[in-house]
Amino acid sequence: MDIKQDNNRFVVVKDSEELGFISYMPNGDVLTVDHTEVSPQLEGQGMGKKLVEQVVQYARNEGKTIDPQCPFAHSVIEKTPEFQDVLAK
Repeated sequence: MDIKQDNNRFVVVKDSEELGFISYMPNGDVLTVDHTEVSPQLEGQGMGKKLVEQVVQYARNEGKTIDPQCPFAHSVIEKTPEFQDVLAK
C-alpha cells in the first residue's frame, strides 16, 4: 500500500486501486483540508491519520499552515500535539 500525491490530494493506492484520500485547496500560505475518506476495508487501521500526517509533512516542507475544514482532519490535528505547529491561527 502506497500513499501518493496527486492533484491537491494524497491518495492511498493498493494494486492500482484507490482506497482513500485526503484533499486540500492551496490558498497562499494556507492549505485548506476539505475532505478525508478511506474505504470501509481500511477503517480502524489508522490510515486516515496517516493521510493527515502526509498533509502535515507537506505543509511543513512547503512552509505552509493548515486550515482543517474536514471534521476528521480537524480532530486528528487537535488531538496530536506534534501536528499543532502547522495549525493555521
